[in-house]
Amino acid sequence: MRLGVLFSGGKDSTLALHYAEEKEKVVCLITLLSENKESYMFHTPNIDITALQAEALNLPRIIKRTRGEKEKELADLEEAIAQTAKEFQIEGVVTGAVESVYQAERVQRICNKLGLWCFNPLWKHDQKVLLEELVQKRFEVVISGVFAYPLDEKWLGKQIDSNLISRLLDLQQKYSISPSGEGGEIETTVLDAPLFKKKIEILDYTSAARGNSGVFNINRARLVEK
Repeated sequence: MRLGVLFSGGKDSTLALHYAEEKEKVVCLITLLSENKESYMFHTPNIDITALQAEALNLPRIIKRTRGEKEKELADLEEAIAQTAKEFQIEGVVTGAVESVYQAERVQRICNKLGLWCFNPLWKHDQKVLLEELVQKRFEVVISGVFAYPLDEKWLGKQIDSNLISRLLDLQQKYSISPSGEGGEIETTVLDAPLFKKKIEILDYTSAARGNSGVFNINRARLVEK
């Protein structure tokens, strides 16, 4: 089956792509560029890095811009998926949804309308296990946004490893945060993954934070040999 992946460049969409490729044929990526940094549907930190990630994956990418207005952004998503179905003859769409019923239901509705299969390979998986799998499979993932107490600027740019996972699990116990950011607590950017032919090297970055909200901005980056 030919699949397109809703791809933000974060850990969930990249891991979902990995799972999908184990079973079917991923032929392209679908990326929404939202003007609204607080979009209900779409990841925004370092979304421009998806260009390098697509090159590293050797996959074409459909790009759709959206104002990111609640519910109205779904029409833009539908247009992007319909365009992808026409250009790449996809039979299904892959999402990185883990816990968000809001996102999963809306993508499913669009796929049903367009006659496409909606594949959610991470759905309801244990978040601790998913984080540990990233480390085991040698994904290189950095935290590109924090948006909840007690997370702060010290977390920005940190790579997800066993030690960081332990710290996130401790915060889950103390403050009931979602360790993988399913409540919007963190956003991530993938610099390397098993399917990447090359990895991303960050050349310049800035971090901006206020209290428990901040973003790690990758200003310049390039692909290098692994």
